[in-house]
Amino acid sequence: MTIIYRCQLELHDSLYYATREIGRLYETEPVIHNYALCYALGLVDSAIYSTTVAEEHSYRYFCPEQVPKYEEHLTPLNQQGIYLTPARAISHSAILNTWKYANNNYHVEMEKTQKNIPSFGRAKEIAPESEFEFFLISQKTLKLPKWIRLGKWMSKAELKVKELPQPKTAEGLFTCKYPLNPLDVMFTNQVISYDVVNMPPVSLIQNVQIRGQYYQFDGLQEIKIPVRMEYRFKG
Repeated sequence: MTIIYRCQLELHDSLYYATREIGRLYETEPVIHNYALCYALGLVDSAIYSTTVAEEHSYRYFCPEQVPKYEEHLTPLNQQGIYLTPARAISHSAILNTWKYANNNYHVEMEKTQKNIPSFGRAKEIAPESEFEFFLISQKTLKLPKWIRLGKWMSKAELKVKELPQPKTAEGLFTCKYPLNPLDVMFTNQVISYDVVNMPPVSLIQNVQIRGQYYQFDGLQEIKIPVRMEYRFKG
């Protein structure tokens, strides 16, 4: 039986990650990648969710190298029938922070630096009290944490989860108002048109017009979610 949860996040700290770099400006897009959500919610390499990975890819205790292993970490979620959509902002505002640093190499072999050239940059962050929404699709009941941390600063966010009515499956041409990971949807549905959200490691799409099967819900006509999404890593 397919269970779909509607999840909302409220930020209690400012959220920062570099979606794009424009000169010295590092901008945070008001969209959260579904890969990032999987890690933040503790779904990766978890005995609770039966998603443990091989020891050489272990994520829970120690990461010997800072190399992403999305395929090794997220494939067990496919095996358990767990899938998260990316999150979109319901309401948000941005704040701009300036940072700077200087060359401090005078401490190396007691050599006095010849130059002291400050460098600076600006980070556009998502402000506290901003709210995001995403969906969790599962084949069994899941219990998620109330508090999670996100982004480069490990910002605190409150998670609210509501189980939606039992989904009904329909088929045809529809528009998904929520951001999607194109790799996860393009092999099981015909993607016709979309807007691109440039975001590493896989750019997302939104305002997507699709032909295929989708979930719909009584009393919630605005929600239409593609069927058979799963994590894929090769285009």
